[in-house]
Order: sequence, then C-alpha cells, then structure tokens
Amino acid sequence: MQRINKQVQFDFRDYNDGFVIAIWLVAKDGEEEEVAKLLEGLVAPTMAEPDVKLFLPYRSPKDIKTFFLFELYRDEAGWQAHQETQHFLDTIRVLEPKLDKRERVPFVPFL
Repeated sequence: MQRINKQVQFDFRDYNDGFVIAIWLVAKDGEEEEVAKLLEGLVAPTMAEPDVKLFLPYRSPKDIKTFFLFELYRDEAGWQAHQETQHFLDTIRVLEPKLDKRERVPFVPFL
C-alpha cells in the first residue's frame, strides 16, 4: 500500500469540522480484488486535493466484498469539487459496473 506524505494533526476540532461522506460499497462476486485496487489508487490523488482532510478506505474482515470509505472534506463544496476531478471520474466509470451496492450518506458535525 502506498503511504501518503500529508501532515495530519489529530485535534478533535479539526476533524469535527467539515463535511463527511460515508460510503458503503459491495463488490460483485469475483470483482472484490479489482475494487480494492481501484480504491487504493484513489487515495493518493484524493489526499492531494486541497479541500480533502481525510480519505480512508476500509475493507470488512468478515466479508471481503464489502468496503467502507470515510471521506472528510473542508466543506460540501470540497466534496463537489472532488467529484469533478479526473481521477474520480476515471475511477468511478470503471468502479460502478463492478459493484452490487453503492450507498453514500453525508454527515455534518452537530457538536
């Protein structure tokens, strides 16, 4: 896995201020490794975007077809800008046909 050289400070206020997208993905049978590679390939270019605070993909240890992404942006406009990047558009075009499920839920801080 590629390491990202983005300085991160773990201050609650920094990570409880922004716009979160929680994404649940389920790969089609036989597509789970390709989905994993596509998600891994999104990490570096996404973390390089100016309005991205975190982009963390996870994989279920109990069901290798199930993935979860935690995405934290400075604001909703940052998320919108991410969806217009070439790396996102190229990846989603290939990724979507490999999925049985893609659910995105936005969150904002309430504390």
